Amino acid sequence: MSAFPPSTQALSTSAPRHFNLTARVLHWSMALLIVTMLFVGVGMVASMSLRPSLVSLHRPIGIAILLLVIVRGINRFRHPPPPLPADLPAVQVLAAKASHWLLYALMFAMPLIGWSMMSAGGYPVTMFKGFALPPIAPHNATVYAGLRGAHTWLALLLFATVLMHLAAALYHAWVRRDDVFPSMARGEPAAIAPASPAGEANALDDTPRIV
Repeated sequence: MSAFPPSTQALSTSAPRHFNLTARVLHWSMALLIVTMLFVGVGMVASMSLRPSLVSLHRPIGIAILLLVIVRGINRFRHPPPPLPADLPAVQVLAAKASHWLLYALMFAMPLIGWSMMSAGGYPVTMFKGFALPPIAPHNATVYAGLRGAHTWLALLLFATVLMHLAAALYHAWVRRDDVFPSMARGEPAAIAPASPAGEANALDDTPRIV
């Protein structure tokens, strides 16, 4: 008879305890890009002198986030994340899942809305010198104003969601001290091969040998 209950045994043998390498690289890369984007966005509003340089940085970072979130979504579909702790309250489980889906939605929607906004305003979305993305919205001042307002409010929502995500990560790392934060911070530990009976016998036999 197994020493573990059936559900625990199935979880330990089938469900991963850590995110795969691709998910971890994408997570931390996108976290850096999103934090950078938030600071760039604040700088664009606060400083008119730096605005042209920040706008030229804002556009390619936004498209990079759009591409990476697509890759991340595909990877998440192919490699399901590790389960949350079994003793986590249902409210926290619901909040964790809802906040993750909200983050994915915002990371996908924000670049598209920004791209559409620039297209509606008649501004080229330049990635680098000599290459600009095609417009995806008609040149219309009313559409531009609506998209600009949506972009601003969603940016504030993204900022709040990122802060909640960070607070939750620190809660799991410092208060609960469970496997949630380590599952994204590092990979699966290397498995230690069990010692063979012959090896155990040799380890117990300390009789001097003549070589």
